[in-house]
Amino acid sequence: MTELTTLPTITVLGAGYVGLTTAALLANAGYKVFAIEPNSERLKVIKSGQSFFYEDGLDVIIKTAIDNGSLVATNSYEQSIPHSSVVFSCVGTPDNPDGSSNLAYVYSAAEEAATLMKPGTRYVQKSTVPVGTGREIEALFQKSNLAVHYVSNPEFLREGTAVYDTLFFDRVVAGGDNAESVDHILAIYKRLEQHRHSIAQLGTVDTSERKGQYIATSLNSAELIKVTANAFLALKISFSNSIAKLADAVDADIVEVMDAVGADERIGRPFLNAGRGYGGGCFPKDVSGLIASGLSNGVDLEIMQAAQLVNKSMPGYILEKLRENLPKGLKGARVAVLGLAFKAGTSDTRRSPGVALANTLARLGATVTAFDPIANEEACRDLLKGVSLADSAQQALNTADVIIIATEWPEFIDQKPRYYEEFSRARVIVDAVNRLNKHSYISAGFQYIGVGR
Repeated sequence: MTELTTLPTITVLGAGYVGLTTAALLANAGYKVFAIEPNSERLKVIKSGQSFFYEDGLDVIIKTAIDNGSLVATNSYEQSIPHSSVVFSCVGTPDNPDGSSNLAYVYSAAEEAATLMKPGTRYVQKSTVPVGTGREIEALFQKSNLAVHYVSNPEFLREGTAVYDTLFFDRVVAGGDNAESVDHILAIYKRLEQHRHSIAQLGTVDTSERKGQYIATSLNSAELIKVTANAFLALKISFSNSIAKLADAVDADIVEVMDAVGADERIGRPFLNAGRGYGGGCFPKDVSGLIASGLSNGVDLEIMQAAQLVNKSMPGYILEKLRENLPKGLKGARVAVLGLAFKAGTSDTRRSPGVALANTLARLGATVTAFDPIANEEACRDLLKGVSLADSAQQALNTADVIIIATEWPEFIDQKPRYYEEFSRARVIVDAVNRLNKHSYISAGFQYIGVGR
């Protein structure tokens, strides 16, 4: 791989989970980076040296770059793009009601950048987009007579470990028609790799090594890689939940089953975790987007449609198990829902199964009190008025007859049964993430309800 002889100035369009993490890390690797964020409130937070979302280790990395001037947060394309030789597009790609990807932000960002980019600029798409999007943006640039090289560089970040995943990656993928530009983008990450230990120490994040690969592909292959990877991981979760339902029916333990299945090196244990299903901003959207992309190209991805249906069924499946074990049913039950983020380590509540559980319980007449150590504020906009938010786990537990562990935060799953006995009168505990030691809770006199256990 060629080394960079001069460091390019970089503009990052969109300072969300992917964009802000990327911008801050590249700025700490010696690049001058402009991060464009149109939301005035978010921009104000970033300029103060913080992230507007929770991501372990990110705040100090942002502040260091803001303070030394290597990271400039702005809402101005004019201030940044004409001075940059590389532009990363990291804008949002929400899904449409029919499940297809809403590319309005992607196209508007490209159109605005096209009026300001200088010849030879490398335009890099990090946002997750359907295969074929790159060709359309290339056509847009050609209409503007722009000599710009387009590269697809999909992200593979997990919320909660985004800093680690960027620094200690398992692969960096770049695809495009211009081999020199693809190589140039890979070289940017190569320099980041050279600085990763010092940046990781700055953010006090994990420094465990991973043997990462640099992978150059065609444009369409790069676009298809990201959504395919996420769809396959979602498929593993839904497959596990399908088997969990069978395990419940035949009195088997899904954890024991998947521990042994995952021991097969051809399969692997990660993502074979049954529970309340997947959520967040990636898996649901990418599965829907892949299904829609298939249909638009005459391919019916029935296996992904099945995965989607299984995932949607899991909160209801869990609550039906709970209802069957409550003599008076769910109406009037006092339920503490612990965990509203879609996973531990993030404040993101988009399509959170914990929120779905809380809202469904409220609709069914239960008295619901919920708490999340990080995501209370973000959850407010999605929770029904019938759901009360507590300021602490102890407050949520105080009046509970039933406890539901809905997110695998350590402060919930690492507790001994006596903790829940001390702060609540509940004798029913629902392990919606299958992370509690069921035997210890049963021995302590709890009615334990897991998924496939």
